[in-house]
Amino acid sequence: ANDFFVFFLFVKFLKIYIFHLRFLNLLMEIKSGNLSVLFIVADDLRPVLGCYGNPSVKSPNIDNLASKSNVFYDVYAQQAVCAPSRISFLTSRRPDTTRLYDFHSYWRVHAGNYTTLPQYFKSKGYVTMSVGKVFHPGGIVSNYTDDYPYSWSIPTYHPSSLRYENKKVCTGKDGKLHANLLCPVKVSEMPEGTLPDIQNTAAAVKLLKSMKDKGNPFFLAVGYYKPHIPFRYPEQYLELYPLENMTMAPDPYIPSGMPSVAYNPWMDIRKREDVQVLNVSFPYGPLPKKFQLQIRQNYFAAVSYLDSQVGQLLNALDDLGLANETIVVFTSDHGWSLGEHGEWAKYSNFDVATRVPLMIYVPGLTTSTKEPKTKIFPYLDPFHYSSDMSFKGKMVRNVMELVDLFPTISELAGLQVPPPCPVSSFNVELCTEGRSLAHSFKTPEGNIDAEAIAYSQYPRPADAPQQDSDLPLLKDIHIMGYSIRSSDYRYTLWVGFNPNTFEANFSDVCAGELYLMDSDPNQDDNLFNKTKYASVVQKF
Repeated sequence: ANDFFVFFLFVKFLKIYIFHLRFLNLLMEIKSGNLSVLFIVADDLRPVLGCYGNPSVKSPNIDNLASKSNVFYDVYAQQAVCAPSRISFLTSRRPDTTRLYDFHSYWRVHAGNYTTLPQYFKSKGYVTMSVGKVFHPGGIVSNYTDDYPYSWSIPTYHPSSLRYENKKVCTGKDGKLHANLLCPVKVSEMPEGTLPDIQNTAAAVKLLKSMKDKGNPFFLAVGYYKPHIPFRYPEQYLELYPLENMTMAPDPYIPSGMPSVAYNPWMDIRKREDVQVLNVSFPYGPLPKKFQLQIRQNYFAAVSYLDSQVGQLLNALDDLGLANETIVVFTSDHGWSLGEHGEWAKYSNFDVATRVPLMIYVPGLTTSTKEPKTKIFPYLDPFHYSSDMSFKGKMVRNVMELVDLFPTISELAGLQVPPPCPVSSFNVELCTEGRSLAHSFKTPEGNIDAEAIAYSQYPRPADAPQQDSDLPLLKDIHIMGYSIRSSDYRYTLWVGFNPNTFEANFSDVCAGELYLMDSDPNQDDNLFNKTKYASVVQKF
C-alpha cells in the first residue's frame, strides 16, 4: 500500500512537472516573437453554449474552439452595457477609472490617456487591426475613429450593411416592412444582399491572408454584432429551434425581495415595432408568454448564426497555416437577460447580464501541435452536427473579470505584464486593475481560489424604474449599484452617487442585495435584510 501511494505521488508530481515544463518552454518560444493574436468579441452573448453545459444551443464551432482551450467558467463584465464594458476591458480599468458609464465621452480626454490592449501590442511591433464592433463605434466614446491611430495600425473596417440594422427591413405578418425585434430574414432580399457579420468574417479573412507571409506578428480583433438586437440573421437558423421546444426562463417573475432600483425596464426592447403593438405596461408589465418564447428562440438562432461566422473565421485561420502560430481569444462584452426576473436585455448587476464566456487557445499549450493534414479548426455545420462531442478543454472555475484580459493576453504573448495600478491612476498611462490569468494554464484543473471576487457596477437615475433607468446620461446618475460576485455570493449595494465629482456616498444606502449561490443560483431570494446573514453583509 505504501509503495502504491509513493508511486501515485510520483506520477502526480511528474504530470505537474511536465505541465510546468511545457508552459515554460512555450513562454520561451513565445518570447522569440512567434505567436500572433486573434481576439474575437461577441455582442450581448451570455454563456448559452454547449461547452458551458447548455445542450439545447447548437454552437459546434465555438465548442470545438473550447475543446482546445482553457475555458473560464465564471467571468464577469465590469458594467453590463456595450461601451463602458469594452473601454473597461480594452484599457484594463474599471468604469470608475474610465469615468464612462454611458456613450458620451472619450476616456483619453475625460479621464486619462490610458494605453489600450491593442495599443500595447502595437508598441511592441505587432500589426494591429480591427474589424467590426471592438470599441463601440461611430461616436465620441472612441473619438469617432475607433481609437485610430492610437490602437490600430490601419483604420477599422466597418461593414457597409450595418447602416440598415435598425431600419424597416423586417417583414411583418402584414407583409410590410418594420423595425422589429424579431427579424429572421432572407439574406438575398436584404439591402446589399448581405448582413454585417457576414461582411465582418470576409474582411477578417482578407486581413489574415494579407498577414500570412509577413514577418510581423499581428493582433487582429474581430467584433461580431450578434446576438445583439435586433435579431436580424439568416432565417434558416430559426429551423434549429422549433418553438414547441422552447421553454420559459426558470424564474420569469419579479422576485418579491428584489429592490426596485435593481430592476431594468428594458426600454430598447419596448421601442421595437413588434413589441409596441403588444401594449405592455411600463415598467413591470410582462410580455405575453408566446412572445417570451419567441425572443428566446430568436436569441438562440442568432447565437448559432454567430457560431457559424466564428467557425468560418477559424477555418480560414487553419487553412492559411496560422492556427499553430496564433493565440485565439473568444469572449463577449456582457450577457443578456432572457426573461429572468421578468427582465430582458442587459442593464443590471445580475449574473445573466454580467457573466460572459471566455476561452483562450494557445497553440502547443492548450493543445498539442497538430499532425500534418489534421485540421485544428474544421468548419462544423450546425445543421448537420450532433452535439455528442465530448468536451476536452480545461475548465477553470475561479471567479474572474474582463479587466483580467489585458494582462493575461500580454503574458501569454510573451510581453511584460503591465504593472498594477495605484489607488489613483488617472495620470498613469499603462497599468492594470486586473490580474493575469496566465498562471491558470500551468495549474491542474480543479484548483479553485475561494477568495477570488469580481466587481461590477450599474448606474441608475433614481430608486424606481424610469424611462432612462437602463441608460442614464452621466448628469442624471444619482445612484450607483456596486456589486461583488464571489464563488458563494452575489452582493450588491445601491448608494448615492455625485456625477459632478464621480464620488459614491456609501453612507447613503438606497438598497442592498445578497444572494446565496449554492441554493439560489438564479438570484431570486434576497437575504440582505436577514439577521442570519448580517456578518456576511458586513464582510462584503
